[in-house]
Amino acid sequence: MEKNLRQQREALEEKILSPFAQKSAFSKGRKKAEEQCSIRTDFQRDRDRILHCKAFRRMKHKTQVFISPQGDHYRTRLTHTLEVSQIARTIARALSLNEDLTEAIALGHDLGHTPFGHAGEKALNTIHIGGFHHNQQSIRVVEHLEKEGRGLNLTWEVLDGILNHRTSGKPATMEAMVVQLSDKIAYINHDIDDAVRAGILTPKEIPSEFSAELGETFTTRIHAMVQDTIENSWQRDYIAMSDEMRKTMMELRKYMFAKVYCSDAAEKDHQKAEKIVLSLYCHYLEHPKEMNEEFYDLIEAGETTEQSVCDYIACMTDRFAVTKFSQLFIPQPWGIY
Repeated sequence: MEKNLRQQREALEEKILSPFAQKSAFSKGRKKAEEQCSIRTDFQRDRDRILHCKAFRRMKHKTQVFISPQGDHYRTRLTHTLEVSQIARTIARALSLNEDLTEAIALGHDLGHTPFGHAGEKALNTIHIGGFHHNQQSIRVVEHLEKEGRGLNLTWEVLDGILNHRTSGKPATMEAMVVQLSDKIAYINHDIDDAVRAGILTPKEIPSEFSAELGETFTTRIHAMVQDTIENSWQRDYIAMSDEMRKTMMELRKYMFAKVYCSDAAEKDHQKAEKIVLSLYCHYLEHPKEMNEEFYDLIEAGETTEQSVCDYIACMTDRFAVTKFSQLFIPQPWGIY
């Protein structure tokens, strides 16, 4: 008799996971019904589908904070995603939550991000009818753009976590709450690390009140925030830091906006990135047939030109966007000298 490993795993979840955890066997399911796997739970399958999709691979060439950094050790959107996943899984495991669901949400939360990070998102939000938000675009990626328009057919719980990972979101599961907070823990701390590497900050410039509470290194800061989150969320039906730690994290975030995210050096590059995105959007709106075939096919299938162009731009990597901009707007060398 063939062993159904999925059912064994689901039974194990009932025994070992917290009463507040989302059990795989009780998922609200998928929009399109499909036969379950005999090996993997539904959340494991979702994680694998995200990991193997094209949008996930493209994140390795999308900006996290620093545009076109000269160095191999700066974060990209992909490495940020992996760090969020690691932090989220640590918290989920400590609280006996569903790690597979947590990991699937974490790996998928930024699939809809534009080239050039938030500068690209700002540009599309300015020009695209109805605005643009990367969490909503992430849902569009997994539901409409991947697999030649068929989508990944993810479970309701994973979609909810991806959509609600921003601060304004209201996640329905504890696992999604973990990812929502882990995203902030990850980017605040690794952005400090990258800012120091770039010479925008020095360790001594970081205010002493942060070092006193969190420590002086990347590792100690993350450990302090993770430990506080676990202790404050223990045997509770919500995920949250203590009031003191949350205040410290938000003050540190405010400090990063002033010194790094909105610095003169960053703003100069952001303006360039916004110009690239806006120029490409306007061009393809007038010449939609010049887009890659899969995006023009969306128009043929009934999608608006504006939405298809937005999808095309949002899916671009930094280097692809720069290449297209150069081809379209920069004179190219020709002839024989």
